Formats: sequence, C-alpha cells, structure tokens
Amino acid sequence: MNENTWKSRWTKDQIKSMLLEQFDSFWSRDLGIVRTQLAEVEQTRRVPHAVIISGLRRAGKSTLLLQLAHRLGREQFYYLNFEDDRFLGFRAEDANDLYQALLEVFGERKIFIIDEIQNIDGWEHFVRRFMDMGFKFYITGSNASLLSRELGTRLTGRYVPIELFPFSFKEFMLFRGESSPDLDRMTTVDHARLQNSLQSYLQFGGIPDALKYPELPLIRTLYDDVLYRDIATRYRLEAVTAIKELAFFLMSNPANLVSFNKLKDQFRVGSVNTIKNYIGYMENSWLLFTLNVYDYSVKRQQIAPKKIYGIDTGLINTIGFGFSPNTGKLLENLVFLALRRKTKEVHYFSSPGGYEVDFYLPEQRQLIQVTGNLALSTTRDREVRALKDAIGTVKAQGALILSDSNEDSFEINGVPVHVRSTAEWLLAE
Repeated sequence: MNENTWKSRWTKDQIKSMLLEQFDSFWSRDLGIVRTQLAEVEQTRRVPHAVIISGLRRAGKSTLLLQLAHRLGREQFYYLNFEDDRFLGFRAEDANDLYQALLEVFGERKIFIIDEIQNIDGWEHFVRRFMDMGFKFYITGSNASLLSRELGTRLTGRYVPIELFPFSFKEFMLFRGESSPDLDRMTTVDHARLQNSLQSYLQFGGIPDALKYPELPLIRTLYDDVLYRDIATRYRLEAVTAIKELAFFLMSNPANLVSFNKLKDQFRVGSVNTIKNYIGYMENSWLLFTLNVYDYSVKRQQIAPKKIYGIDTGLINTIGFGFSPNTGKLLENLVFLALRRKTKEVHYFSSPGGYEVDFYLPEQRQLIQVTGNLALSTTRDREVRALKDAIGTVKAQGALILSDSNEDSFEINGVPVHVRSTAEWLLAE
C-alpha cells in the first residue's frame, strides 16, 4: 500500500528549503519588549530538562523564544514551527529524516527551539529520545491539558513548565513607551498618569499584536481560532453553537460566581458533566480560569460555585457584552491575573456570615479585597465587614484592600490590613 506520508510528499531539497525559510523568518522577527519570563527561561540553560512554555495563542510565546535565541546566538540552535502547513502529516517517526535534513542545512547543533509542538501526535516520543542523546529543547504549545498529560507520562521529572500570559501592567506600559514612576516619590501628575495608564490597560488588555495593530480585528480572530481550532476541532465537538453561547456568557460575566447546574439548565445541555467539559476545554486553551472557594473540605471546593476570570481584559471587552463599563469586575480580573502569574494557589472565600472575600492565598494566609474606590462609607463598610468575618475563620496573617489610592494601614482583631493603590500594586508585582 502506498502511504501518503509526510516525507513522500516533499523532496529533500523542498524540506531543506522549508527549514531554512523557517529559520530566517524566525530570526528576522521583531524582538519586541523584553518579557519578564525571559529571565526565568534563561535560568534553565544550566539544566538538561526540556523547557515547556505554554499559554494563549498570540500571547508572545514565539517572541519569548526569539529573545532567548538571540541570547544563545544564531549558530547555536535549530528552529521548527509545527504550525506551518508544510508539516501536515508529519509524525514522530519522521524525526530522524527531519534531523538529517537539519544537519545538512545547519550542521551539528544541540538545541531545539520548537513552536506549537502539540500539532504533532506523539511528539513526546522523539523529544525524549533526543533528550537522551544530549539535546536541549525549548518548546511552546497552546494547550495546557495536552502538554501536561503527555509530559506527565513521557517526560516525568525532566521538564520545566513556564506559563506565559499576555502583557502584565508593567509590560503594557513598557510596550507603550511609558516609564514607570518611582513609587516612593509620586507627584500628583504621576498619580494621574498612572491611573490613566491603568484605565487603558483595563480597556485594551495585553495581547501584543492587538496592541500593535489596533486597527485590525485581531482579538476577534484569536477568539474564533481558540473556539473553532483549539476547542471544537481538537475535541471533535458537534454542538459548536452551545459552547459558543456558553463562552460568550462567561466572557460577559468576568469575576462572577457561576453554578454548573444553573448553566446546564440555562444552555439546555445534556448534563452537568457537559458544562464541566466545555469550561475545561476553555481553560485548557487559556481562554479563561475558574477559581474555587477556599474550604477545608475538598468536596465543598469541588461542588461550590466557581468564579470565572478571563485571560485578558481586552479580550473580555471585545467579546463580552455589557450595558456599561464594569470597571470593578475588570479590576478584580486584573488582580487575579497578577496573582495567578505567581501561584496557582489562589481561592475566593465565603465567610460564615455569607460575605465574599475576593481572594485568599493560603500559603501566605492573606485575604485580598478589590474595589474601585473607598470613598463611599457603604463601600468601605462592606469590604471591612467581609474581611472581619473571614479573618478569624482562616486565621489570616494579613489582609489587603486594593483601591484607587494608598491609605494608612489599620488592624482588625490584631491582623494588619493594608490599603494600596491597585495601579501601584500591579507595578510592584
């Protein structure tokens, strides 16, 4: 039987030309601003482990690898982009032929830089085999579940996972050419400029290409790619309309509590498990995050309503629906992303009195509230009342209220409560 394999569809010269074109195109791209995660990636150069960089499409993973590549030097690595349609049909067993072509084009090198590796079935087999031969791998992928599952079975103990989010607030300001003020010596003008920058960040988010080319509908295209390519096609979904409507609802309600049971009824899907699966697909594709309540009972954490946060406020504003700007919820979403960049151990807390605290960090035993401002006494009383009810329950060691300006700290039952400007706190993170 004559199989239409990848290598049978291309001549050796065509494969070599493709590899050279990919490399030259990669090397000549715009380096962009230096990402915070570059230092983390560079720290892995001393260890033999594969480095796996995962995150949303167009969040800058390839640019991060390009920045690393320029630190390594042009003659030190091979580059492969499996998003290229010329790799359609490529299988893990074709790796030897591919390596032979790389040797003929570039000579012997010991580092692989690979984009979107999840497009290749069985990719972990050839990565493991080449690692055993002393090769170093830097890899990107856009599907968290796929990467983690395959890494767990094939690369156990031999990989370093790094998550890349859209721009942080500090990176957003750097991208726009805005200098960060000295937080210890802020003038009135500095405060005003910083608040204006935060409002822009809330509106436009941190997806690099969308900021670079605001006249193009890049966020809408990105969103459609995630829904149809990363979710519907990958998971072979027939009910595309249902997941599209669910995604639209969730993106329109950031930082809100959702019940899987109520969503099942609202969208008339077969079961709660279907809702769980759909939301899981969105999480795996880096479209959104779910946040569990903090409770000593794991079962209650699992069955209690979840809070939903989007990967980017610019994406939320473009895709979601709202009668008016929901600044408070968007601020909470930004704070969540800043916390999530540093740790996965983030929860919300529901106090015994039924008051909600936006975030609880169990490792630091810190409670965090987010609000637009504390000018109204009703707002201040609400935030403080929730903290007071929660502090004794979780035995918190500290609490933080993020608002529009700094205020003097105070105590609740001997526990220090700091009041910080959200904009300044985001810059300091």
